[in-house]
Amino acid sequence: MADGGSNGGGLSLLLSQDAPIPINAALDVAPGEILALVGPSGSGKTTTLRAIAGLHQVAEGSIACGGDIWFDSATGMNRPTRDRRVGFVFQSYALFPHLTALQNVMEALGDRPASLRRGEARAYLARVHLDGLEDRRPATLSGGQQQRVAVARALARRPEVLLLDEPFSAVDRMTRHRLQRELAELRRDLSMPIILVTHDLEEAARLADRIAVIHHGALLQTGDVTEVMTRPKTPAVARLVGIRNIFAGTIDKDRDEAGHVMVTWRDHRLETTVGSGFAAGEQVSWCIPSDSVVIHRRDRPSRGERENPVYGDVAEMVRLGETTELVIQVGPRDAHPLHASIPTHVARRNRIAEGETIGVSLRADAIQVMRREVTAES
Repeated sequence: MADGGSNGGGLSLLLSQDAPIPINAALDVAPGEILALVGPSGSGKTTTLRAIAGLHQVAEGSIACGGDIWFDSATGMNRPTRDRRVGFVFQSYALFPHLTALQNVMEALGDRPASLRRGEARAYLARVHLDGLEDRRPATLSGGQQQRVAVARALARRPEVLLLDEPFSAVDRMTRHRLQRELAELRRDLSMPIILVTHDLEEAARLADRIAVIHHGALLQTGDVTEVMTRPKTPAVARLVGIRNIFAGTIDKDRDEAGHVMVTWRDHRLETTVGSGFAAGEQVSWCIPSDSVVIHRRDRPSRGERENPVYGDVAEMVRLGETTELVIQVGPRDAHPLHASIPTHVARRNRIAEGETIGVSLRADAIQVMRREVTAES
């Protein structure tokens, strides 16, 4: 039972159109790699998947998979959807309601000898843990079971690329985590490129090898998941990956003895580990994830300026299970606040409460300096 097409190669695409949804994207996905495509609704994520599958034709560009050209606007090449070996799991699963789970999977085996289809379909269903449910119709299956049928059907096409469009959005959180784990286990045996469209950053971090941030059809940044989520290249990317601490600052004229760039922010002089490329006096934006804001212990306020100490009043405090979210007002009341995310036991141990003045350190290795954006908060 093959997992991918005969070429076993990667996916490469260059897409460009102005309407109905603008797209200007270039992507390469290696065999066996999961690339998460994230961005707000209407940013072009699903349109990109539909273009790969041949369900939508963009104005300009090219799509190649395993060395074969599927689409090339310059030459007029546009391979029909039926001739592209694509496994597509839709957000709604798109199962045939009048067919059983087994028959739904058999529909993807139309190119196989009739005598083999039933046995192969059973094997695919067993692979996604649906043994014994072969004769059930979609309406009698849970959301998680329907999703498994959709994955089995997609794999039954022996695809050269697997496309997952918000595949876990219609199930509850517990089922979602279980299905994510099953996909992570399943992918060990998959040799094709996989693109996962998701709005869930936690899901992207759990499943993907790389992440691509798309907004208004443009790819803003692509790279390792941790790198993109902690080292965004622009304030726009920082916002899209959920960083709330985005501020304006000025590159200080001096560097420390290690050559680290110093950034002036309000009344503070912050040490960062950012490299070269910024000029003294340049107006910049900078950001730091909320979990990199370190609360000072009551018995050890700070070890000095090298820790980037900052003091402010706790304006809000919200406990979310094992995590406590703090909103800290640093400087003027109308200034953009600093957000911190700390373990709840740390908040309790330090007896943190709303209205109190506390000290925090901004980790130098977590501060990301970016080119200035005029909308960045000061």
